[in-house]
Amino acid sequence: MHEEILPVLTRDVDLGSAMLEIGPGPGAATGWLAGKVDKITAVELDPEAAALLAARYAGTNVEVATGSANRLTYPSASFDSVGCFTMLHHVPTAALQNAILAEAFRVLRPGGVLIGSDSLASDDLHHFHAGDTYNPIEPAALLVRLQTLGFAPVTLIVNYSLLFIAGKPTEEEPPCCPPDADQR
Repeated sequence: MHEEILPVLTRDVDLGSAMLEIGPGPGAATGWLAGKVDKITAVELDPEAAALLAARYAGTNVEVATGSANRLTYPSASFDSVGCFTMLHHVPTAALQNAILAEAFRVLRPGGVLIGSDSLASDDLHHFHAGDTYNPIEPAALLVRLQTLGFAPVTLIVNYSLLFIAGKPTEEEPPCCPPDADQR
């Protein structure tokens, strides 16, 4: 995470000063990200994981909240960046995954960025998640989902895992159409 994923995702983006991390679990990315922003807010669904993470980062620039990422309580345009790392495949349905991505878009400030990673589908991971939720996202489907929500530009990196960087446009115009486009 610290050597191969986070440096690639953050190399060419400005995380700003306020970041939201969705579904941090045990916090594999949290501490690294906390060193890159003034404040990071981590929203974790599991109360026990959230409590452990809060204790681990007490007195730092990390604030931990227990809650669902598909119903965030933060106002629109609250964060400069949002991150989610190796957690989307734990979300049971595509509809819930889309709701989480939509909430990420909503709480991002214009010009903000969503960064994330997830595992690619494999038989090994399917067996590893036996008895657990395992709903991997196909890279092409993620591209379409992010674009449909309004993210632009979107960059996907597919190697041994799926990495994504998606910006929230600063203009009111759709990213596909110049202001003077013929509207027939």
